[in-house]
Amino acid sequence: MEKKKLNSFMLAGTGSDVGKSVLAAAFCRILKQDGYTPAPFKAQNMALNSYVTPEGLEIGRAQAVQAEAAGLSCHVDMNPLLLKPSTEQTAQVVLCGKPVGDRSAYEFFQKEGRKELRKVVNDAYDRLANQYNPIVMEGAGSISEINLRDCDLVNMPMAMHAGADVFLVADIDRGGVFASVYGSILLQTPEERSLIKGIIINKFRGDIRLFEEGIRMIEDLCKVPVLGVVPYYRGIYIEEEDSVMLESKNREAAAGKINVAVILLRHLSNFTDFNVLERDERVHLYYTNNVDDITKADIILLPGSKNTLDDLYELRRNGVAQAILKASQEGATVMGICGGYQMMGLEVRDPEGVEGNVRMLPGLGLLPVITTMQGDKVTRQVEFTFDGTEALCKGYEIHMGRTVPAEGSPPSPFNQLADGREEGYQDKQKKCLGTYIHGILDNQPFIDFLLAPYIGKLGQQTFDYTAFKEEQYDKLAEHVRKHINMPLLYDILEKSRMFATEP
Repeated sequence: MEKKKLNSFMLAGTGSDVGKSVLAAAFCRILKQDGYTPAPFKAQNMALNSYVTPEGLEIGRAQAVQAEAAGLSCHVDMNPLLLKPSTEQTAQVVLCGKPVGDRSAYEFFQKEGRKELRKVVNDAYDRLANQYNPIVMEGAGSISEINLRDCDLVNMPMAMHAGADVFLVADIDRGGVFASVYGSILLQTPEERSLIKGIIINKFRGDIRLFEEGIRMIEDLCKVPVLGVVPYYRGIYIEEEDSVMLESKNREAAAGKINVAVILLRHLSNFTDFNVLERDERVHLYYTNNVDDITKADIILLPGSKNTLDDLYELRRNGVAQAILKASQEGATVMGICGGYQMMGLEVRDPEGVEGNVRMLPGLGLLPVITTMQGDKVTRQVEFTFDGTEALCKGYEIHMGRTVPAEGSPPSPFNQLADGREEGYQDKQKKCLGTYIHGILDNQPFIDFLLAPYIGKLGQQTFDYTAFKEEQYDKLAEHVRKHINMPLLYDILEKSRMFATEP
């Protein structure tokens, strides 16, 4: 029997980091399990953690994760506008998957040009809504930034364009949940308020029975039903959108494991490159810029950076560069991905000022390569083999620079791309490796290659990351389904759809 059409809905927030992205992934998986064809959508995203679609266009990683939960290939229409912070006040604007320049926050939030941007994001939504049902929309930050109402592209104006039902998400763990929910609803215009059909209390800790009276109070105050109270979960691993959580992850070496240190850069991007290693039982992975912990690592990973030159300067200033060099001399493997690869070379040049005012800095000198920053961004998915093996792997590139061997240095490519091109660089001992390919660590054959010099005493177990992620989406769906009134949610979405289609 054909499923009833559902209305699109938006998960809007009382603030940032209330859990909208993960809940959107959960609902994408739940709807897929229940026989619908959901697709995620976020009109405007701000994150350094991005992903490349099969068409070679750049979107926020959160929407790629949500698409994966829905069983779809990601598409640029799922996140037509992406802001990638360059400094505390400026960001690169990625429109329909391609960079269109840097803007300051003040410039971006001016009314001029909003009509054109609004048309772009609205058209992207319309294309998705014509193909999938329902669209699981995600808002950004708080819906109560009334000073930005006229230029808002992603929250209530987007919901009004879509005719979407809005479910307000509040984080009870940070406190002030009554004020944040009531205030968020009260600050909406009457038209906006009419779209808010439910409230979700997220990240609850403790005995939910103690909050039953609180639920009734919220419903009496807001005249909106509470769809559920979702407990804080443990043991479920979903890729995170922002790197803010890295500070709380393991920061020290551990005995009895292969110690892998990821250098904690100020402009670190695409930190999800390391998720597989975090889950591998053979590995203890930690993020650090502590020089003592770096020298204890078996493998050091230099991650991507949104500002390679600034991070390279900081590594030299704080002594991390010297610690990396010392660890390398003592036998550690050092691998750089994207910006980290650029830092491992002899020089990083920026003659056109792509990243800022610094025109050149010496690199770490671990690889005989030179990088020149360029204005055109490379974004593409790739298939490749590595180190002369036949294992076909997949990944993606996002970078604004070209890296070549220094004059007089022989080519020593690490990867062979499926289209015949060579990529990356490795030294003769295969202890210093560099590549532009994000996601290289998602491939089990490469993981086994990287760990091989240190694996002897640990056995030969392997890790299936694809199966692991599918299991996590199912666990997340089960957790959220258990604590959300799904019959009420479906009733709201079905009625709204019916009213919207009545003549």
